[in-house]
Amino acid sequence: MGDRQQQQPYLNGGYYGPSIPPPPPPKPKRRYKAPGCCCLSCIGSCLGSCLRCCGCCILSLIWNILIAVAVILGITALILWLIFRPNAVKFYVADASLNRFSLDSSNGTNLHYDLDLNFTIRNPNQRLGVYYDVVQVSGYYGDQRFGSVDIAPFYQGHKNTTVVAAKMEGQNLVVLGDGARADLKEDDVAGVYRIDVRLVMSVRFKFWVIKSWKVKPKIRCDDLKIPLGSSNSTSGFKFQSMQCNFVFR
Repeated sequence: MGDRQQQQPYLNGGYYGPSIPPPPPPKPKRRYKAPGCCCLSCIGSCLGSCLRCCGCCILSLIWNILIAVAVILGITALILWLIFRPNAVKFYVADASLNRFSLDSSNGTNLHYDLDLNFTIRNPNQRLGVYYDVVQVSGYYGDQRFGSVDIAPFYQGHKNTTVVAAKMEGQNLVVLGDGARADLKEDDVAGVYRIDVRLVMSVRFKFWVIKSWKVKPKIRCDDLKIPLGSSNSTSGFKFQSMQCNFVFR
């Protein structure tokens, strides 16, 4: 009994054990956030935050619309390609001859020319027609243009081959370099001239009753070996038909 009375002051004294952590703060209540666009959940918030949220929603909507339009256009282009199966129109220089091609002896810069060209244009497509609104034929020697002529507009139907004639005649100031002058002397001796011909066009394509926008292809017929006189030169050379390159610019 005496021992219990002696231990009583020790039990009532201060506690020197490890500290007791404070209780955790209460968790904030979660606000309900509407799924999808944040404009639906900005009611009751400040005006600036609402405008930012709505701006993000508008940009996201515009981006989705652009993606949908691009997908629709791609599918439409694929369907049209599968229906029409377009093939490239082919251009040939069927025949060419020179009646005159010489520099003026007085100054050596005026080039006198008289060039006849016959083109064969082949449209291999079954459902595609071509409107040739503008066709300009130009002749070049040594990368210098010496003449050009315009061809009247025409329409080419399906699976059609059209023959187009072009005549360039006159004189023009042409500044040839040393290399081009040396080539011209060789051509004078051979009676066969190395001439480049280019066609610049503005065309439209017709799909049944639908007409496309205008495109501007360029046709290059390079390094044509054209005899002086008729198609058969004095040396027996005959002009060979050549296919031209069809490129867009």
